[in-house]
Amino acid sequence: QVQLVESGGGLVQAGASLRLSCAASGLTFSAYGMGWFRQALGKEREFVGTITRTNTTYFGAAVRGRFAISRDNAKSTVYLQMNSLKPEDTAVYYCAASLSYTSASAGDYNYWGQGTQVTVSS
Repeated sequence: QVQLVESGGGLVQAGASLRLSCAASGLTFSAYGMGWFRQALGKEREFVGTITRTNTTYFGAAVRGRFAISRDNAKSTVYLQMNSLKPEDTAVYYCAASLSYTSASAGDYNYWGQGTQVTVSS
């Protein structure tokens, strides 16, 4: 049974940093590309970024230059480092696993976590 469990969300002020973690189990972690998506209240799910099996990263335009993604295959964990947070970054953040090499499309992801709330106050 595959599980993805996000952690690290919370309430922060604008300009602060947060690091989200996503611990995976039940799958061969190193074989998967790992993505982060977010969904704000009343909005569609948005691509945040992804890290490939070979550690190449890609980001959505809204976060490029502020966010970073890394992975630790030994711990089956992927991280989302969020810097210079803005109120518009407020959302539920989801990690997801994909057998595709890389994708910004939610439909290409095979497994999803339950999400963690990030709230950025102004």
